[in-house]
Amino acid sequence: MNKTENKGMSRRNFLRISALGLSSLTIMPSWAQNGVKVAPSDRVVLGFIGLGRQALSDFRGFASCAGVQVAACCDVDSLKRERFRRTVAQWQSSRSMNERCDMYEQYEELLNRKDIDAVEVASPDHWHTLHTIHACQAGKDVYCQKPLTYTITEAYAMIDAVRQNHRVFQTGSQQRSGATFQKAIEIIQAGKIGHVEKIYSKVGDPPRPIEKMYEEFGGVQPIPANLNFNLWLGPLNDPKIEYNEQLCPQIVLEQTITKGKKTEVIPGKSEGFWGAWRWYRETGNGYTADWGAHMHDIANCAMGFDGLQPVEYYPRNYWNEGEAYSCRWPDGTIMMEHAYLEDSPNSQGLKFMGTNGYVDVSRSHIECSDMSLIPEDIRGTRPGQRRPQQQPQQGRNQAQARPQQATQAYEVSSPHAQNFIDCIRSREQTIAPIEAGAGTAVLCCLCNIAYELGRPVKWNPATRTFVGNDKEAAAHRLYYYEYRKPYVLPYLDKRC
Repeated sequence: MNKTENKGMSRRNFLRISALGLSSLTIMPSWAQNGVKVAPSDRVVLGFIGLGRQALSDFRGFASCAGVQVAACCDVDSLKRERFRRTVAQWQSSRSMNERCDMYEQYEELLNRKDIDAVEVASPDHWHTLHTIHACQAGKDVYCQKPLTYTITEAYAMIDAVRQNHRVFQTGSQQRSGATFQKAIEIIQAGKIGHVEKIYSKVGDPPRPIEKMYEEFGGVQPIPANLNFNLWLGPLNDPKIEYNEQLCPQIVLEQTITKGKKTEVIPGKSEGFWGAWRWYRETGNGYTADWGAHMHDIANCAMGFDGLQPVEYYPRNYWNEGEAYSCRWPDGTIMMEHAYLEDSPNSQGLKFMGTNGYVDVSRSHIECSDMSLIPEDIRGTRPGQRRPQQQPQQGRNQAQARPQQATQAYEVSSPHAQNFIDCIRSREQTIAPIEAGAGTAVLCCLCNIAYELGRPVKWNPATRTFVGNDKEAAAHRLYYYEYRKPYVLPYLDKRC
């Protein structure tokens, strides 16, 4: 059932009528997945908001969790809605489940569904806050992709929404569920390398002005018929933002064409790149937040400041040549956006340097000055190195012979998804609760503010204000910006 059109009826009346009938749509008998029998009372019914590459990856993670069903999906792109519906239908049919997955363009209509327990939010960052807050107000638990927010004030509004509505929340920073990162955090918090004096956290460059995108990728382009670009913009209020495919990568659906007795399947085409909104100032926070929400997040957690942040932020090359920005925690520890491996300078990862040793960690490996602390089964392969079985062989495809880090999935979310599903059932706190994700989002915004202002910025995490009545920092768009009408930010607590 596609709810993207609503001719002849007001949207408010449509939602009221829908609420009366949708609660009985999903028939949920007891069933088994991967050999695990799940009672109807333990079934978790999901809706997905935002259906690009990340949503497909997250769906695979949730599909591995026993007792999960996907009942609805929402996106501003009709082709991505249909692609996601087909993917879900195929999977649920293979599990002897009802394959139905209803499609929506307006996310409020999905949230009005009484049969949906939780939502996965994988929309662009500027939409995360409203999608999450309205989901919480609708009584849904939320798994929201990182970085959680575009601005600082949005982060704190999101915390209030989750806590005041008593929702289970998981930040999609799945590295917290990874064995290498969990071990690194354990070693550091146990004091095995002494006091951490310096951290190199390699993530990549801050965002650039959006004019660069138009200069490099063909300027403003016609909006495709399958895309509601005005709805994609949502609360963004900058008139410089106009459509270019880099912002909303287009796809082609697989088609089956029958001519007489002959049937031909024309392959579809997925996005060839990640949505570039993340790389530009007017729509995202660059690598600072896109990968900082992973690596800086692990650093903040390891240092014991979940939900809080460093107190001072510095612009490019303040401490060392080659750093994009840096920050300092209250205990004096300095974190720099800087290569963590000399022989692999562009690899994302972390180096913790303590008074008694070091820890290097990434998605593909972990090493320590005392390797006896690292179990052999999680040591992995250092970026730029190959395992013996990964050496190129005669006649072997070169794509199969790349180093481990290059071939691993962008997001390995299954354990993280399972933790969220478990916590929905138990009502316990997740491994990446709202305070952790919001705290890291604020950290990333502050790094970019110092970078763009070209000077140090001081922050008080306890009062959520800039130190010294810093009006220039408080006026920065990454602290707060006025939403485009008619959008309104609930739970707004603007302290600067």
